[in-house]
Amino acid sequence: MASMQILWSCNQVNHKGNSKHPYMKSTKIITRKRYNLIRFEGGVVQNFDQEKRKLRVLIAGGGIGGLVLALAAKHRGYEVKVFEKDLSAIRGEGRHRGPIQLMSSALSVLEAIDESVVKKIMEVGCVTGNRINGLADGVSGEWFTELDLLTPASRKGLPLTLVICRMTLQDILVNAIGSNILKNKSKVVDFIQEPSKVRVVLENGQHYDGDILVGADGIWSEVRSKLFGWQEAKYSGVTCYSGLTNYVPPYINTIGYRVFLGLNQYFVASDVGYGKMQWYAFHGEPPSRGHFPEDLYKFSAGKKKKLMDLFGNWCNEVKTLISETPENMILQRDIYDRDIINTWGIGRVTLLGDAAHPMQPNLGLGGCMAIEDCYQLILELDKVGSGFEESQVTSALRRYEKKRIPRVRVLHTASRMASKMLVNYRPYIQFQLWPHSKLTDMQIKHPGVHVARALLKFTLPQFVNWMISGHGLW
Repeated sequence: MASMQILWSCNQVNHKGNSKHPYMKSTKIITRKRYNLIRFEGGVVQNFDQEKRKLRVLIAGGGIGGLVLALAAKHRGYEVKVFEKDLSAIRGEGRHRGPIQLMSSALSVLEAIDESVVKKIMEVGCVTGNRINGLADGVSGEWFTELDLLTPASRKGLPLTLVICRMTLQDILVNAIGSNILKNKSKVVDFIQEPSKVRVVLENGQHYDGDILVGADGIWSEVRSKLFGWQEAKYSGVTCYSGLTNYVPPYINTIGYRVFLGLNQYFVASDVGYGKMQWYAFHGEPPSRGHFPEDLYKFSAGKKKKLMDLFGNWCNEVKTLISETPENMILQRDIYDRDIINTWGIGRVTLLGDAAHPMQPNLGLGGCMAIEDCYQLILELDKVGSGFEESQVTSALRRYEKKRIPRVRVLHTASRMASKMLVNYRPYIQFQLWPHSKLTDMQIKHPGVHVARALLKFTLPQFVNWMISGHGLW
C-alpha cells in the first residue's frame, strides 16, 4: 500500500554539505587486557574489573533507549537481554514519527558508550546544529528568535546536533548489539521480584531471571503499569500531521529547522538530508480516536486539503512544503504525555525513557533524554559490588533515579509550557474602527510580542547551553 511505504530511503547519499561534520572528542575509551578506562573531562578515571562484569540486566523494550542501554551493558561485560514484542513495528514507527533529533548531549553520551556507533550516525545523519534554527512568525515568515546550537557544542567539544532516520538509527544499534542479545516477539507482561533476583514473564509463557529489570517499553509501558498501577496518559490538546517530501528549498544551506508560530497551531520544518524536508503541523483539536498504540497513526484521506485550509494564509515556506507532499505521505497522530513521577522504580526494577517520563515532541528531546538515562544508569551499576547484593543493586537504581529526575523534570515541564505557548501565539491585536464602519479592520503589534522576544533573547541562550551541555554528565 502506498500509505505504508517507507518514508525515508536510508541508502541514498546525503545532499552536498551535510555528509560529514568534524567534531572534537570529549571522551576517550582506552581498552586494556584487564580494565576499561573511561576518561572524562576533569581527569576523573573509573576502572571496571572483569570479575565485576557478570551483572544480569533484563530490558523490556527494544526502542532507542532499550538498545542504547543494551549496548552500554554489553561493553561493560554484563549479561544482557532485550525483550521486544515486535521489532518491525518499532522500526516501522519511524515512518510515522519521522526522523529523531540527537542533540550534542545525547551524541556525546553515545560517543562515550561506543565511538564507532557515533561515527556511523554522523556519516548518515543530517547535521542541523551548524545552521540557523529557531522560531518564526507563521504568516510573515519573519524570524521571532534564533537558536544558537553551534556555540555551546563547540565550546565543550561536543558533536553537533543532527537528525537521523529512526529506522537507520535502529539498524545501527541492533548491528552493534548483536542478534543474540535481542529477543524479538517477546513481550514482557509481568515480573516477580525475589531477594536475590527478578524474573520477567513473557506473553508466550517463557521467563528469564536477572539481577535487574529496566522498563524501556515506552509511554504505554507494561513494566510501569505493574509497578505503579495503570494510569491514563494525558492528551496534550493537539494532534500532529507529519509529512516527508522530496523538496530542496533555496534556504537549505543556511537554515536547519524552523518553528512557525500561529494561534492554536504551529508548523515545524526541518532539513533531514537526502534531498528531503520533514514537517510537522500541530493543531489544537479533540483527540480523533482512542489513545492506544494501534490507534495513534491515521491514514485517512483529505488531510492535505484540511492542512491547506488551516495554513492557507501562512507564508510561502509553509504552504510550499504542504503542497509538495503527496497525500499518502501525510500521517496523523494525537500527542500524549504523562505527569512526571517522583520515583521510577521499586526494588530491582526501574524505568527509563518514555516509560519513565514521556514528553511532548515540541523540543525534540524524548530520545535524547532516554540516551542520557542509559548512561547515568550504567554509571551507577558500575558501582555495584561483585556479589550483587540486593541492597547494592537497589541502591544503584535509586541513585540513578535521583540523579536523573531533576533534569528530566525541568525539560518535561518546559515541553508542556512550550506546547501551551506555541499554540497561543498572537502577534497582533485586531479591532474594528467603528461598529458599522465599512473601513478595513486595523491591527497593531501585540505588546506582549516585544516582551516575549526580549525575554527569550535573554533566557534562551542559557537554557540551550544547559540543555546541550548534558547537565552533570561530564
